Amino acid sequence: MKYFSYLSRTELQEVFFSCPGLFNRNSEKEILTYAVGALLYMPATRAKNMFDIISRKYEEALSIGLCLEDAIGDGEVIEAERILLSQFEQLTRAIVKGKIQQQDIPLLFIRVRSPEQMTSLASRMGPSALSLVTGFLFPKFSRENGAAYLAALEKMNVASLFPIYGMPILETPDVMYKETRLAALLHLKQLLDSSKDFILNVRIGATDFSGLYGLRRSNEMTVYDIAVIRDCIADIVNVFAREGGYTVSGPVWEYFTRGSEGLIREIMLDKANGLIGKTVIHPSQLAPVQACYVVSHEEYSDARSIMDGYNSGCGVTKSPYENKMNEMKPHIHWAKKVLLRSKVYGVFHEGKNYSSLLAGKVYVSH
Repeated sequence: MKYFSYLSRTELQEVFFSCPGLFNRNSEKEILTYAVGALLYMPATRAKNMFDIISRKYEEALSIGLCLEDAIGDGEVIEAERILLSQFEQLTRAIVKGKIQQQDIPLLFIRVRSPEQMTSLASRMGPSALSLVTGFLFPKFSRENGAAYLAALEKMNVASLFPIYGMPILETPDVMYKETRLAALLHLKQLLDSSKDFILNVRIGATDFSGLYGLRRSNEMTVYDIAVIRDCIADIVNVFAREGGYTVSGPVWEYFTRGSEGLIREIMLDKANGLIGKTVIHPSQLAPVQACYVVSHEEYSDARSIMDGYNSGCGVTKSPYENKMNEMKPHIHWAKKVLLRSKVYGVFHEGKNYSSLLAGKVYVSH
């Protein structure tokens, strides 16, 4: 798989200085942690999920979260599990029959309700179906359930030929409330550090956080305009996204409007604050989110210059665009992240940006 594969060769050459790279669920972890990108949530009760995946109905959907938690009712859990298991059997048969190649399957994640459900599902799926799962989402990851989730994940990986990843979602009151936040975050980070090789990224449940205060942002505003949520995101980034830490993903955008100014602005603020990836709940959101992750030509030029200067022992130099200072040691971590993102999403030609992918014939809508 690769991002923007729905574009023709001519369209790719028109927009990209360096094209997006290939990846699949067995790619290196440092690639996958960025490749998760726009994670499309689908309720596990939706019977057509696997048909849409096999038929590539949504070509932009390269990572999908099949949800057994908040996206379904409490009374639907048993039926949702049955549907999910049946759909993975369907996907396995489609691979055997050659209807889809395993390397072309999107990154598939299952959002479970508990460690016990995760273990039970893995056992009932069997090795063949489980090998198609990139990982599990751990909702409301906390002191109470964190160790159990990680123990179940570690046990699963011992028995698996391929890595199975976890993506904890921080969304509990002790993370949100100021008086308990720092202790909770440090405890959770210590837990995750024990299983770091299998943690793909850390996700933020801003909807649950907002609900604690009866708050909800409008379509014209971003989550960063809500002061208490902005402060919590800042602390999560502070603890988890330091050099050598974790990739932290941006919170869900709740509105269906394609290409809305609010969504674009929030993605830009996510990036400015060190967040990469976003939970989306409608296919129309996929292209805008992905387009915003493509590296600009100026960013790429700076990152290459910084890497080259750092490796040659240079201290500081004028940027290739001659509009800023590039200081090697302080900017090296940023440069590494930009170059990693460029491997997944590609690099724009000079003068091109996200609107080049979303405008006119270059943007393919479904």
